[in-house]
Amino acid sequence: MLISALLDTKSDKVATIPGHASVAEAVAELARHRIGALVVSSDGAHIDGIVSERDVVRRLHELQGKLLEEPVSSIMSASVTTCSPEDEVESLMSIMTERRIRHVPVVVGGVLCGIVSIGDVVKSRIGELEKNTAELFDYINAR
Repeated sequence: MLISALLDTKSDKVATIPGHASVAEAVAELARHRIGALVVSSDGAHIDGIVSERDVVRRLHELQGKLLEEPVSSIMSASVTTCSPEDEVESLMSIMTERRIRHVPVVVGGVLCGIVSIGDVVKSRIGELEKNTAELFDYINAR
């Protein structure tokens, strides 16, 4: 299955936040959208980084309440793993597991066009397994 098939089941909107926004604003956006990560982007199309709940929690230990005033750019991951709609879900699943990342932006021609979470990947994999199981049962019962 291709990443494009996953994107077809999701909204094409990607929650972004500029790097100069405060961590408090990022936390509010994460809560408002009920998501685990925001793509950091100055224009909503090009990726400057990614900030996740994990990034917030890890820095919260160090800076405590002062963290909320810091800019998102101070806690974001600037090195972002991306994928394309033509990539295989199984390949992305391996990358996400190996690199211990939960969110991967989807890019076409350098422009952000979606995001895939580990939940999306697991859901698709479960769907594939259920389909294969049903086909096997149908095959066995047809004999």
